[in-house]
Amino acid sequence: MKTLTTCLLIIFFFGTGMVASDPDMLQDICVADLSSAVKMNGFACKAAANITAQDFFFTGLSKPGNVTNAVGSVVTPANVEKIPGLNTLGVSMARADYLPGGLNPPHVHPRATEIVFVLEGSIDVGFITTSNVLISYSLKKGEVFVFPKGLVHFQKNNGDKPASALAAFNSQFPGTQSMAMALFGAKPAVSDNVLAQAFQIDATEVQTIKSKFAPK
Repeated sequence: MKTLTTCLLIIFFFGTGMVASDPDMLQDICVADLSSAVKMNGFACKAAANITAQDFFFTGLSKPGNVTNAVGSVVTPANVEKIPGLNTLGVSMARADYLPGGLNPPHVHPRATEIVFVLEGSIDVGFITTSNVLISYSLKKGEVFVFPKGLVHFQKNNGDKPASALAAFNSQFPGTQSMAMALFGAKPAVSDNVLAQAFQIDATEVQTIKSKFAPK
C-alpha cells in the first residue's frame, strides 16, 4: 500500500508539471472584457450578447512593424489584449521584424514556451539553460526553433537584408521581461551597488547603462 501511494504521488506531481499551461476553459468561449474592473487570473468574460467576429480577428501581423529603434527590431504581439477571443484558449502569436544587424535582446516569457518560424531572411537564435549552457542555431527561411518556457533567449539578424519571423506561444498572454530593461530600467531603480557587484563593474558604468534605459 505504501509503495502504491508513493507511485501515485510521483505520478501526480510529475504528471501535473508536464501539462502545466494556462487553465482549461470551462465554457465554449469567454471573450475578454478588457474594460472590466474585475481582476482575475485572466480576464472577465464579455456578455455573450455583445460578442462579434471582430473579437476573434486581428490584422496586425500582416505587415512589418516599425523597426526604427535602438536595437533594430520590433515584436508585434497577437495576444489576448489584441484578440479578446483568445481569453482562456491558451494560445497566442507574435511577429518579429529585424533590420540587418537587428537584435531582439535577451528576454524571458514567464508563462509560455515559444516556437518561432522564419518568414524571410535568416536569424541567429539561442537560449540559455539554468546550467548556463547556450543552445544556439542559425535559422534560414522556413525553419523552426523552440525556446523553452521561462529560459533567457534572443534572436539576431546577422544577414545583410531585413528578416522576419512568426512566433507561437502556449499562453494567451505569455508576458515578456527584457533582462536589460528589467535590471537597468526598473522603477524604482535597482540600486547601483547591487548592479555593480552583480556585473563586476563600477557605479559609474552602472549609471551610464541606466541612462540608456531612462524614459525618453
